[in-house]
Amino acid sequence: QVQLRESGGASVQSGGSLRLSCVASRFMFRSYCLTWFRQTPGHEREWVGSSLLFDVTTYGDSMKGRVTISKDSANSILYLQIIVLRPEDTGIYYCAARDCTQGEYQFWGQGTQVTVFS
Repeated sequence: QVQLRESGGASVQSGGSLRLSCVASRFMFRSYCLTWFRQTPGHEREWVGSSLLFDVTTYGDSMKGRVTISKDSANSILYLQIIVLRPEDTGIYYCAARDCTQGEYQFWGQGTQVTVFS
């Protein structure tokens, strides 16, 4: 059973923007901490930002100021808005979920590819 499914990745010109989506199961959306990660070529998987309980959002330093996490609670969708895209943002963006009392992420989506060309 697919619990998380990302979409919205595309090939865009540098300076452009994208909105990525992650559809989660309703239970997971309401009860888990949801996070965006990315894997760029030659780098370790990197934390982009999280949506925690009580609608608290936090962001990693690498993309802070250029990303916004939002939620569509009616449809259990987590969004990642990215602006001012750069070629170094090219990579696969993943949505992951964990029990907020645990540190390990138990569920991962398949990822969505973002390619930024100059």
